[in-house]
Amino acid sequence: MAGGLVALLDDVAALVKVTAASLDDIALGAAKASTKSLGVVIDDAAVTPQYVKGLSPKRELPIIWKIAVGSIRNKLLIILPVALILSQFAPWALTPILMLGGAYLVFEGAEKLLEAMGVIKHHSPGGKDGGRDEKAIIGSAVRTDLVLSAEIMVISLNEVSHEPFLNRALILIVIAVLMTVVVYGAVGLIVKMDDIGLQLAQKTSTLSQKVGRGLVKGMPIVMSILSKVGVVAMLWVGGHLILVGMDELGWHAPYGFVHHMELLVHDATGSAGAVLGWLTNTAFSCVAGFLIGCVIALVVVGINKLRAKH
Repeated sequence: MAGGLVALLDDVAALVKVTAASLDDIALGAAKASTKSLGVVIDDAAVTPQYVKGLSPKRELPIIWKIAVGSIRNKLLIILPVALILSQFAPWALTPILMLGGAYLVFEGAEKLLEAMGVIKHHSPGGKDGGRDEKAIIGSAVRTDLVLSAEIMVISLNEVSHEPFLNRALILIVIAVLMTVVVYGAVGLIVKMDDIGLQLAQKTSTLSQKVGRGLVKGMPIVMSILSKVGVVAMLWVGGHLILVGMDELGWHAPYGFVHHMELLVHDATGSAGAVLGWLTNTAFSCVAGFLIGCVIALVVVGINKLRAKH
């Protein structure tokens, strides 16, 4: 009896060790995969605040919450099952999917730049009273999030493709929840920072008043910078995904040139080589993304004009 109990306890202890090791593997895999998708996460956090720009402060957080719910639904109910099935039965399809997502990102980024330059006109969704329609805003944000989330999940999946199927699924679930909380928590904090500044400015403390006034004055500048960073991030991430995808599919020349320039800068700049080399790669990816995005944007504009005529 005692021997059986000891054996049972040994089995439980072994099971606990295996479970702990698996949890460690999942946490390590999630951390590693998350770092690889960091660029798209920054892109997502930079792009999303634009959707609540100009709305009533009372509606900002409720709309961000609805977008976040749509984001987690995108990740867990659409992207996760499709990504896992493809990784198991058609891993070759992941690269074209990444390239398609990259094409959408460079299209969005180039469209914003072309609009700013006056080359094309883009109309924001509006309600019957001429204001911005919240449902249209949320729908547009969730659609953009679908692409960005797909990039995050597929990039993450590429990093853990060697893991067993169950581990891959658990790692992606962890990443889906973690990234959604991080991105939309940061977005909520950013858009409410001016309100926090107003509250601080009304305090009796001189320091609080100075900080509060600084936040109120500084947040419009921060939002303006974020909007520009969002566009650059779209072009950088999308352009890089397309160039790397071309390389993996056998067309080595475009990314080979970019990688060659990165290595030249890296080797010629000593201790700063790693940073400057990365910046070189990023710059070329941005330029490539802008050029590809311009072609796509102009084609889309042309198609829309033809549809309007007919």
